[in-house]
Parts: sequence; C-alpha cells; structure tokens
Amino acid sequence: MVALRWSRLQLLLVIVLFTTGLRSVYAQKAGERLPVWTAGTLDIHHINTGRGNATFLICPDGTTLLIDAGALDPTDKRTQSARNTPAVPNADRQAGEWIARYITKMMTMSQLQPKLNYAQLTHFHDDHMGMPSSVSPKAEQGNFVLTGITEVAAYLPIDKIIDRGWPDYSYPAPQTDVMMTNYKTFVDWQSRNKGTIFERSQPGRNDQLVLKRNPDSYRNTFEIRTIIANGQLWTGKGTETRSLFPDLSSLQPNQRPSENMCSIGIRLRYGTFDYFSGGDMPGVLRFGAPRWNDVETPVSTIVGPVDVHILDHHGNRDSQNDNLLAALRPRVLVIPVWSSDHPGHDVLDRIYSQEIYAGERDVFATDMLEANKLVIGELLDRLKSDKGHIVVRVAPGGVTYQIITVDDSNENFTIKATFGPYQSW
Repeated sequence: MVALRWSRLQLLLVIVLFTTGLRSVYAQKAGERLPVWTAGTLDIHHINTGRGNATFLICPDGTTLLIDAGALDPTDKRTQSARNTPAVPNADRQAGEWIARYITKMMTMSQLQPKLNYAQLTHFHDDHMGMPSSVSPKAEQGNFVLTGITEVAAYLPIDKIIDRGWPDYSYPAPQTDVMMTNYKTFVDWQSRNKGTIFERSQPGRNDQLVLKRNPDSYRNTFEIRTIIANGQLWTGKGTETRSLFPDLSSLQPNQRPSENMCSIGIRLRYGTFDYFSGGDMPGVLRFGAPRWNDVETPVSTIVGPVDVHILDHHGNRDSQNDNLLAALRPRVLVIPVWSSDHPGHDVLDRIYSQEIYAGERDVFATDMLEANKLVIGELLDRLKSDKGHIVVRVAPGGVTYQIITVDDSNENFTIKATFGPYQSW
C-alpha cells in the first residue's frame, strides 16, 4: 500500500474545505426552511403522516430509497379513535400521496429528478405498506386501489421494490388477505407496465441497495447491508446466513413465525456513521414462548454499535430488549408513533437506562399523543421532540451528523429545532 503524504498546503486546504462543508451542512436555524440536500450529504427523513412508517433517504450521491409507506384504513374505528394520531398534515389526502408529495418537493428543491431508485417494505402490515379501504381511489390502470406503496408509485417512478415475499408470497404461509391481494395485483401490473423490478430481500447481501448515480466516489465509505429477513440472519461472514426459525413442518400453523418476526432489517454505513432499521421485529418474549421468537437478540450480535436507531415495532412493549440496546448503544433513537401504545412505558425505561448502556442519548418521536404523556409521565418529558418530521443529516464523509425536527402541519419544511452536531462512532 502506498503511504499518503500531505504537504502543509494540502492539509490546510482539506481543513478549510471540511470546515466550510460543516458550516453549510449545519447552518440551520429554527423558523428557517430546511436547507436542501447537497452532494456528499446523507439525509434520512422520518416522515410523519399519522398513518404509519415512512423513511425517505437521499444517499450521498443522490440515490434515493423509501423504507415503508404506511397507510392505515382511515375509515376504521380504531384509526378514527383517540387511540390513534390524526392524519398529518390533514385528512384531505391519503398517506401515500402525502409521502409522494414530501419526496417530490424535497428532491425538486435539491435539483434532483423526482423518482425513487428503491423502495423497501420491511414487512406486510398496513402501517408499513397500506390498507385498501372504501375510500381508496382506484388506479387509473390496473385492477388495484391506491394505498401506501401502491399510491406512492402512482405519483413517483420506482426503479426497484424489495420486499420479503416476492415472487410467490408464500412464507411462512400463503398471503391471501385483501391487503396482499391488492399488493400482488399491483406487483404484477407495475412490473409489466412500468418496468419496476421486484426482488426478494436477500440477507447477507450488500449489493441489492447500492448507489446508482456516482458509486465510485463512495465505494469504500458507503454500504447498505441486509442483516435479516424471514428469519435468515447474516452471520457476519461474506454473505453467509443461518436460520433463526425451526423448520415449518415441525410447527403447528399457530406456532409459525409472525409477520413481525419476518421483518427485514438493514444496517446503513457511511464513513463512521451507522443506522439500523429493523421493521417490527420483536425481542421481548411472551410467557411460555420459545426462545427463537426473540429476533432482536441474535440480530444485535451482528449489527453492533450504531449512531441512530429507528425503534423496532414503534417502541411497542415487545421490542427494544436489553440485549439489543446494550449491543447497539444508539446515541439517537427515533420513535415512529401512530398509536397510544407507542412506546411502551417499560421500553422507555430501558432506553434511558444507564445500567443497560452508559452515556448520553437523545430520543425523538414523530407524534406523541397526550394520552401517552398522561400515562407515562416524566419519561416522556425527556424527549427532545415529540412532534414533527425527524431528519438525520449526516455531513460529507459521515464523521458528524445532526438531527433536525421539521414542522409537519404544512409542506413548508420549517425547522422547529436542531440538535448536534453529534460525533459518529
């Protein structure tokens, strides 16, 4: 290997450019509009629609990825009740359209073509992919309705969609409910008429989600690795995996892995910055449940420390077990909230526990209900933000990052507050 030697002039130039870059990346103030994405920066937008998860990423070269596009049934009594958050910014449009508008506006402002290089569904639940309802508009072409990801695709071109079930959608049992029937009809039509590529998530692989615009500039600094899907866990060696679940033939139908257990988990790395997304994977066992129902513990041994973690299962009481938190040790945690049981009181207690892992941590929630605040009390008073879009902005090179909370009551992208810069691991 050839050693690199820097002259004083070269070193001074690098310092000046790096400092100038940090000033531009972190020159954000409350009340101002969120500055646009710039090349070399990684943006992770946790979009609040009040109807489920949606995380939009603009990678350092401009490659785009949407993880989940939740859309609860707006006519459902539960959705309309005080147990759920209201639609954000309002109920004039469905969640899928709001997500598509957010992405389109963000990319247009950044002088990028409004399109998605990738979309990924962590698993097949309505708050992650969309539920057909009596008010879901019919697609202009194709025998399906628009909700969640199918609605996003009606407004934005998508090059590739990755899920856990393609092409047969039969694991751990055939998927035949109305939501999956609508989605499978969309998959068939979208692939034949729009040229969208569909793939099954492949644990251990780091070549399914790759930079598309300028990969050579970030070849040694950027990676998205699939850690787990359908209970197949990367071992950390090459692309080798092992199964967490027993052979299905040995299980009764009611003992098979749940949909949440089958969630896709990915780890993103940019320089020294790490981010983990695990869908709704569980980690806290019900009484009498077999040990393999705990997905978080084996996953945690592979992922290792991260800077930012979007909580598994919205911080529901079956998630964020001691082993996961002790291994990941996140400096920043994001809670995607749409229900009064997000997060569980005991989950927050674990998150803030200095016994599980020492050090500071900042916790942000997209939309905390007053009912949660009343029941949980002072632990929720420690949140850095309990309402708004949550943007993770990672500086060029991935050495530092900032958290920006953005007003979600309109589409002006007004900054509510900024936090950091944080030093990545």
